[in-house]
Amino acid sequence: MVDSCGPAPSRPPVRLRPAPPLDPPFADDQLADLWPRPSAAQLALDLVDAGRPGRGRPVGHPTRRPTVPRPPRPAAPPATATPEATRAAHRFVGTCLEVVNGYRPPGQLRPLTDPLRTAAVLDQLALATSRLGPVRRRTTRPMVRLRRLRVCQPQPAVIEAAAVLAAPNGRSWAMAVRLERRGPGWICVVLQIL
Repeated sequence: MVDSCGPAPSRPPVRLRPAPPLDPPFADDQLADLWPRPSAAQLALDLVDAGRPGRGRPVGHPTRRPTVPRPPRPAAPPATATPEATRAAHRFVGTCLEVVNGYRPPGQLRPLTDPLRTAAVLDQLALATSRLGPVRRRTTRPMVRLRRLRVCQPQPAVIEAAAVLAAPNGRSWAMAVRLERRGPGWICVVLQIL
C-alpha cells in the first residue's frame, strides 16, 4: 500500500563546523609546576626536537646523531630443508597425530624413535592426549589437526621441525621435533609438546 500523505520531509543541509583547538587548557607555567624539577644528582632531559628546522638547539651547538652499532651479518642463510626431509617430518608428525587422536596405538612409534628416548617421546604424546580428555575411537574426524609445519635441516643428517596443532576446543599447541638419520630412515630423538 502506498502512503498518500505526500512527499517525505527533506532533511536539513549538512553544515561543516571547525574543530575545537587541541591545545591544553592551562598555561606553560602551570605545567612547569606539575613536573618535578631535576635534583643535583639527576640529569635534565633535553625535550627539544632537533630534527625540526628553525627550532631546536641554539646556534653554535652542533647537532650530532648518536651512532648505532650495526649488528653482525649472519654467516650463512637459514638452513632450508630438502624435499626428502620435509616428507619425513610430515610423516612423523602425522603418525604422532594419529596416536594422539586414537587411530594408532602408541607402541607403533617405537621403531620410529631412538631406543634410549622412546619413553620421553611417549610421555610427551601422553601429555598431549590428556589435554583432550577421553578419546572417542568411532569418530571419523580427527580431533587434533596439523595447522602448520615448519621444517629446517641445520645439518644433512638432522631435521628440526615445529608444528602448530589445533584442538577442537579452539586451543592451539606447538610441537617441536628433532629427527636424525640412522641408516636408511629417520629416527625421532626429541619430541616436545608446548
